[in-house]
Amino acid sequence: MSSLILPYAGLDAGQPASLSPDYRSTVARSPRLAPIAIPQTLTEVTGPTDWSRLMGLAMADLTAQHKAEPQGQRIVVTGRVLDEDGRPVPNTVVEIWQANAAGRYIHAKDDWPAPLDPNFTGVGRVVTDDEGRYRYVTIRPGAYPWGNHKNAWRPAHIHLSLLGPAFATRLVTQMYFPDDPLIEIDPIANAVPMPYRQRMVSRFDIGTTVPNWALGYVFDIVLKGRDQTPFEDDHDDDH
Repeated sequence: MSSLILPYAGLDAGQPASLSPDYRSTVARSPRLAPIAIPQTLTEVTGPTDWSRLMGLAMADLTAQHKAEPQGQRIVVTGRVLDEDGRPVPNTVVEIWQANAAGRYIHAKDDWPAPLDPNFTGVGRVVTDDEGRYRYVTIRPGAYPWGNHKNAWRPAHIHLSLLGPAFATRLVTQMYFPDDPLIEIDPIANAVPMPYRQRMVSRFDIGTTVPNWALGYVFDIVLKGRDQTPFEDDHDDDH
């Protein structure tokens, strides 16, 4: 059991700092004292061997969850979950949540006056296969204002949450789109220094694109090591 308890590790250069003053809400919630390592419990360092049995059926097609198709550009988002040596990580839950094509979340606290889409919930869940692959069909989310500062707009993005072999292994990140000019002026994206920020930007892929149906984007997620994907604090909000 003691071998499962890892000491606290400070942030590496590719991870966003807890305090990023331009990202205004981090000023209030970032820690002021040095972190303290707290031993994890058995329920935190263990988990089911087959997430599919616990999580239920996959929700891989966000455009087919309601009576009709949602509004917006249909896209395919796919990629692999990899370890620090580039090996595939199977049996990993990859959940996504996102705004609709107008930039509106189906969330009680979202007061952006853009229309809700009755055919789009914006939530999906799959488990990686033996090659670490995941794949979603969804719609491209819209940008939205978020009040961080004057004329603040979030780039189009998809939130991803990964859950591995234990409940304490949850990692959260955001995926951006390669042609979005809002990324370079977004305080949340800019909390990750260059060149690591580019690891959160997906790659347009004509091979993933489905003719006459959907554009395709590839977003690989590296869990640790020199190519690690930047991950968020687990208490970040839905921005």
